[in-house]
Amino acid sequence: MLEEDIETSSSHSSHSVYGVPPQFDPEYFDDDGRPKRTGTIWTTSSHIITAVIGSGVLSLAWAVAQLGWIAGPVSMILFSLVTLYTSSMLAECYRYGDPIFGKRSYTFVEAVHNILGGLHYRFCGILQYLYLYGSAVGYSIAAPISMMEMKRSRCIHKSGGKDPCRISTNPYMIGFGILEIFVSQIPEFHDTWWLSLIAAIMSFVYSIIGVFLVTFQVAVNGTVKGTVTGGGAEIVSTTKKVWGIFQALGNIAFAYSYAQILIEIQDTIKNPPSEVKTMKAATVLSVAVTTTFYMLCGCMGYAAFGAHAPGNLLTGFSSYNPSWVIDVANAAVIIHLVGAYQVYVQPVFAFIERRAAKRWPQTKMEHKIFGGYNLNLFRIVWRTIFVIVTTFVAMLIPFFNDVLGFLGAVGFWPLTVFFPVEMYILQKGIPKWSSKWIWLEIISLVCLIVSAMAALGSVASIMNDLENYKPFDSEY
Repeated sequence: MLEEDIETSSSHSSHSVYGVPPQFDPEYFDDDGRPKRTGTIWTTSSHIITAVIGSGVLSLAWAVAQLGWIAGPVSMILFSLVTLYTSSMLAECYRYGDPIFGKRSYTFVEAVHNILGGLHYRFCGILQYLYLYGSAVGYSIAAPISMMEMKRSRCIHKSGGKDPCRISTNPYMIGFGILEIFVSQIPEFHDTWWLSLIAAIMSFVYSIIGVFLVTFQVAVNGTVKGTVTGGGAEIVSTTKKVWGIFQALGNIAFAYSYAQILIEIQDTIKNPPSEVKTMKAATVLSVAVTTTFYMLCGCMGYAAFGAHAPGNLLTGFSSYNPSWVIDVANAAVIIHLVGAYQVYVQPVFAFIERRAAKRWPQTKMEHKIFGGYNLNLFRIVWRTIFVIVTTFVAMLIPFFNDVLGFLGAVGFWPLTVFFPVEMYILQKGIPKWSSKWIWLEIISLVCLIVSAMAALGSVASIMNDLENYKPFDSEY
């Protein structure tokens, strides 16, 4: 099934000299016969920042609280270095063979198919699309929390802090789902550049406000909270503390995950300069910016709240005055997650629609309506169903930290480390048992162990939360 999709996505290419089909003017078309790509380092960086600085940044203060003052910051730095290193290797795999005239890979799974093939490809395809879908579920949980916080903040101020202001998540999840139904009608990933740009700006807005708020809280406290060894506010057994540490690693891993859509982002970049050069520069810029914000939000959040650091950083400031500051931050989170949701689900949309077009060609039929928009009935129906199902799943398991930790744990090693490393080794012809081969395999093995520990911690936490949970009856 996946192989047929690769054939469909690649069938547009009919190469002649240097890969340029003779019927296409190179002034308007790229070497694969597709319209000229226009992406730059800035649009590429905005896509990456939109994908990376998401709901994950809000959980970092909690993650640092579980790990402590040494392990917390060190873990974030190590994850950033691994992400930077493996993303650089993955960028080299966009073109198969020749780095300039080689065959393009339009998606992450297609790159795995072209270079590794076989079982690697099938495993990657299943895992990538499940991860992207899981990320959509995570965002469907995170955005409504910010919506609720805006109402909760006003409620607390109105009651003078006397009313706990417990609010059901369900109406807000449904509202976010309705919004995504409309936004999901953006036809292709390439068309989301403006949404990614807005989302990236919003991520800076709420990150800066978050840093300001936690810095202000540290000043009000007059002291830096937290301990070297970390640990939550509750007195728990050693086993539960270990699970908390493992889950924290998963949350940090999720905060740095974007490799699964790196190839899709790279496929938007214009040439010249080479796609690899632009992608590497954008990766360095984006990871440096995000790590700076992560360190500030995570560490300053821990300094402000100590062991009581909330799972969602902004929920710790519901009673802050002036309340409009919190409202602006939460509004920025919502806008950002609307864009991040699309960055993650557009590859899923493209996969299903290519499959449908191959089996039922009539699903490609479009009708021009107002504003030059092409109406596609299949796209409207299937994407609407996708969003509805995603919203339903989010309402069924609304555990913010647990979901992020599990996604980060399950996706980090295979998608961010294993496949990029294995593809790079084959692409560059690195000899087995050479010093570089051993080094790369050691990195992969260590990351596998970390991912396994994080997955165990997140599963244990989910099982613990399910003990007192009633479906569709969740409040914050």
